[in-house]
Amino acid sequence: MTILHKTKSSAETAKLGFKIGKSLRSGAIVALTGDLGAGKTCFTKGLVKGTGIKAAVKSPTFVLLHIYTGKVPVYHYDCYRLKGPADMEKIGYEEYFYGDGITVIEWADRIPEIIPESAVRVVFRIMPGNLREIEIEGASI
Repeated sequence: MTILHKTKSSAETAKLGFKIGKSLRSGAIVALTGDLGAGKTCFTKGLVKGTGIKAAVKSPTFVLLHIYTGKVPVYHYDCYRLKGPADMEKIGYEEYFYGDGITVIEWADRIPEIIPESAVRVVFRIMPGNLREIEIEGASI
């Protein structure tokens, strides 16, 4: 099932992420795609809070992976700088994707070959007037 949302601010985008985060369970993989500045990290901030983790979320662009610990850990990838799936294989992504936590992947379109069919897919589009259109497939809120 695909759900389409429109948000007017980063706070609304984070609130949508919060709702999704509350619905996720261990083993969930969330694949985020969209242009630079479209709201992927804002959404992730809300998602992490929705899981009950109070950590400050920042884009892992230069680190590739941030781990937020909680009752259920969140593994936050940013694949912007990757050339493809081989880069993910070098860091042992499978341990995180199929582990005990929730995996969130920004720029998932850079590694489509390793995103499982069961992943929640979230597409961000920048619309006129600073609106965001967010299409969510595979999650219920």
